[in-house]
Amino acid sequence: MAFLDWVQPSTQPVLTGPGILLRAPRGVDYEAWRELRGRSRAFLTPWEPSWNDDELGRPSYRLRLRRYRLDARQRTGYTYFVFDREGAVLMGGLTLGRIQRGVAQTGTMGYWMGQPFAGRGVMSQAVHAVSGFAFDVLRLHRLEAACLPRNAASIRLLEKSGFSREGHLRQYLKIAGVWEDHLLYSLLAEDRAPGRAPPSAT
Repeated sequence: MAFLDWVQPSTQPVLTGPGILLRAPRGVDYEAWRELRGRSRAFLTPWEPSWNDDELGRPSYRLRLRRYRLDARQRTGYTYFVFDREGAVLMGGLTLGRIQRGVAQTGTMGYWMGQPFAGRGVMSQAVHAVSGFAFDVLRLHRLEAACLPRNAASIRLLEKSGFSREGHLRQYLKIAGVWEDHLLYSLLAEDRAPGRAPPSAT
């Protein structure tokens, strides 16, 4: 079963935007993922949980794939890698996780961008695509995202994407080994601009 988890593609849909393609991570993406994350380490670590000793190792990547595919099968989360339009160049990743049904109908969005591609509007396209998937395909009512108060780039991204700031979460997540306060943002299905086309999914 572990071998099948490593080689089998996910059944979650591929999403596209004007200049990007988003699909589930695969085993064949390992080298590109390791290279991009390694090059971007100093850029990423101030905003992420502490990296473990085997953070970029193949065994850790394999465990990630198994978790991603289990989440997708259980419909509790969907992880995407963000590529250029041709699907050839890995630029970052985005997860729609902690999906709750029942009276909540909500999910939480998290993302990372490789340093060479930051500031180009790539993640803005990815957030738009995954938001469309969340609202139009999964029929969620609410998306949430949290970021550090000093992360100006993430704040700009969320506000540009239509998210509204709702509050201040005390010691919400342990980032780089320290419990950090976060700003809470949300986007509701009815917040989206009228007539805005949903992303294409295949």
